[in-house]
Amino acid sequence: MDSKRLQALLEEVAAGTTHVSDALDALADASGVDDLGFAKLDTDRERRTGMAEVIFAAGKTDDQLRRLVARCLERHGSVLATRVEAPRTPRLLEEFPQLRFNEPGRVLYCRPTPSTTHSDTRIAVVCAGTADLPVAEESACVLEFLGHDVERVSDVGVAGIHRLVSELDRLREARVVIVAAGMEGALPSVVAGLVAAPVIAIPTSVGYGASFGGVAALLAMLNSCATGIGVVNIDNGFGAATLAHRIVTRHNESES
Repeated sequence: MDSKRLQALLEEVAAGTTHVSDALDALADASGVDDLGFAKLDTDRERRTGMAEVIFAAGKTDDQLRRLVARCLERHGSVLATRVEAPRTPRLLEEFPQLRFNEPGRVLYCRPTPSTTHSDTRIAVVCAGTADLPVAEESACVLEFLGHDVERVSDVGVAGIHRLVSELDRLREARVVIVAAGMEGALPSVVAGLVAAPVIAIPTSVGYGASFGGVAALLAMLNSCATGIGVVNIDNGFGAATLAHRIVTRHNESES
C-alpha cells in the first residue's frame, strides 16, 4: 500500500467512516500475502509482474487445490492451474462451473473477464512429434489464457524435414516461436535457422534410454549453433509460454 492510500485509510478510521476491522483487512490485503495455512498466496504478483500467481497442482492434495482455486477466483475472478491430472477435475468442475479443463495440456483455468487480448501478437507453438504434444499444449493453453493468438504446428520433427518446410510461411508470421522436442532435440536449431523471430526451445522427456529423460535434448538445445534461441527446463511448457508472453508484451509497450 502506498503512503497516500495509507494516509487516506487512517483518516477514514479517525473520521469514523471506516471501521477498525475493515482497516485491518485492508492492511492485510496490502501485505500482498494471503495466508491459507498450508500456502501463502502471492496476491500482489499481478501488480508486480503483470500476471497473477499460478497454481502448480502436482504434489497438492485435492482439498488444497480446491481451496487455492476458490481463493484465486475470489481474488482475481480468474485462475490458472497447471499439471492437473484428469481424474482430479470432475469435482472441481462441478463446484466451479466457470472452470475449463484442457486435458492434453493438463491445464485447469478460468480466463479473466474481460479477457486481455493480444490478437496482434501471434505466437507459434511447434512440436516435433505427437509424444511432445502434452508439453506443447501446456504452452498453447497458457498463452491463450493470457490472451494471445496461438498457431499450433504439430508433428514436424527432423525425421521428416519436408513436413516442417511446408509450414514455414505460418512460422515466419509469428512474433515468437516455441519449439518442443525430445529425442536428440534438433528441431529448435533447424527452426531458428529459418525464421527471424526469437525461438524458445523446450526439451521434453520423450526418448529412449540415452535421452536420459530429456537431458540429451536439453544439452543439444543449449549447444545449438543457430542464433536467437533461449532454452527453458525439461517439459516446462508453462515457462516457455510466460517467457513468450513477456517478450511480446514488453515489445508492444515499447512500440506504443
